[in-house]
Amino acid sequence: MMSFGAGLFLAFLVVQRLSELVIARRNTARLMTAGAQEVAPGHYPLIVALHTAWIVSLIVFGYGAAIHPVWLGLFALLQVLRVWILATLGARWTTRIIVTQTPLVVAGPYRWVRHPNYLLVIAEIFVAPMVLGLWQVALIFSVLNALVLSIRIRAENAALRPLGGAAPN
Repeated sequence: MMSFGAGLFLAFLVVQRLSELVIARRNTARLMTAGAQEVAPGHYPLIVALHTAWIVSLIVFGYGAAIHPVWLGLFALLQVLRVWILATLGARWTTRIIVTQTPLVVAGPYRWVRHPNYLLVIAEIFVAPMVLGLWQVALIFSVLNALVLSIRIRAENAALRPLGGAAPN
């Protein structure tokens, strides 16, 4: 039987990710209507497949798991960073590589880190399974995520190089 805490945690993850997809689609549509262009969409299905498999793995293997409070606290801190990143990018935040002719974002965490959203995702891919004691899931998906992000970041940096920097994503 799933523990109540694990159920709440998993429900939070699912609702959060689905909400973000709604926000990303809305922002992407607005950006494209305003003349932005999507770059290197070929790897996007890999990202969707990876994140879907990650969440399914958490649900399947996290069933009945106890919550590890230290990891949950770290996950909560990551959510503060998530809100900061989303607030900084506002309507420019999306899950795709969308290039506009506007200046790159250099406020908030982008002041110090080139790809704070990717650092956040790297941390979440590892930390969320650890909340449920699933170190194998954390390890496997961290490696898979690193492979996919290596493709993504190279494509994004190449697309944004003419604009003077790396992506605000």
